[in-house]
Amino acid sequence: MTKTQNKRLLSLDILRGITVAAMILVNDPGDWENIYAPLEHSKWNGCTPTDLIFPTFLFIVGVSIVYSMETKAANPANHFKMLLTALRRGIVLIAISLGIQLILHPGFEHLRFPGVLQRIGVVFFICAFLYLKASQRVRDWLFVILLVGYYVLMNFVPVPDTHVASLDPETNMGAWVDRLVFTTNHLWSESHTWDPEGLLGTLPAIATGLFGIRVGTWLKRKDRDDAVKVSWMFLYGVLAIVLGLAWDLFFPINKALWSSSFVLYAGGWSTIALAASYWLIDVQGRTRFTTFFLPFGANAITAYVLSDFVPHYFNKIKLGTSSLYQILFQPYFSPKNASVIFAVFMTLLIWILMWILYKRKIVIKV
Repeated sequence: MTKTQNKRLLSLDILRGITVAAMILVNDPGDWENIYAPLEHSKWNGCTPTDLIFPTFLFIVGVSIVYSMETKAANPANHFKMLLTALRRGIVLIAISLGIQLILHPGFEHLRFPGVLQRIGVVFFICAFLYLKASQRVRDWLFVILLVGYYVLMNFVPVPDTHVASLDPETNMGAWVDRLVFTTNHLWSESHTWDPEGLLGTLPAIATGLFGIRVGTWLKRKDRDDAVKVSWMFLYGVLAIVLGLAWDLFFPINKALWSSSFVLYAGGWSTIALAASYWLIDVQGRTRFTTFFLPFGANAITAYVLSDFVPHYFNKIKLGTSSLYQILFQPYFSPKNASVIFAVFMTLLIWILMWILYKRKIVIKV
């Protein structure tokens, strides 16, 4: 019998905390021109460890939906209220992202409409709706339809601008849709012609959330013991990675496109990570190493928001004409080491703020 049926899944909190800490680490280098390769996103096709962070978070969103909603979901009378709550949370996440931009960079002219929190909000609401209103069998079919349909759309449907199908950054169908809907002023500032969190890419991102729901549903089963659950999760993870690598031959693994092969590949690694965490933490009770990550896991969105504000205002502090980064880090380390040490420093600084909230049992929910 599973040991964690009636208590919070600590391994999920820890995995969320690790993911948030990693997200802060890669988002806040001291110098964007000097970054170690594993801490960078792939230029286009391919996958680095950094590329796995965001899909792991969406995977965790799916698992969390099962653990937070299962009890109330058993009574259909609760569904309407639960859906309203999910919709509110999704809207709040979108509003937070837009608000951060307006605070840090006032003005609507170049306000980016797509984004990380926007995608999380949309995926969370749609996956919550599907968890409440669709059976696991229907969700499994939707998972397949989303991945195969996205593959066909991106690889075989001609893009109206060029009249050919393309997977290149500026000429793929997703980029065309984003320019049509948002116009170039409201897309990712690094390109203004396409966006890594664009509209079409949200479809396979929903599949990533459904992947998490599938694994969460398996983990919550009461008719399997822990060893069986973990063994099958490792098998599922390896199989998904292999299928993702096989599909990569036809539809490259690509985080910016959130390609179907990327969904399988990243979902496989997320499943393996959760299986290992579950076995070590919830089953074996090895929690000594978890202390650092719990504050991040408890206030994940707050930590993410602070990762925008804290570095922004820290870098505004000047002594003469030099920033604190130029004074405290650059003179003493090589360019790449200075950059990554600054990122670690920012992660620790934000952790201190999260630790204060955690010790005071303050959890800021959206």
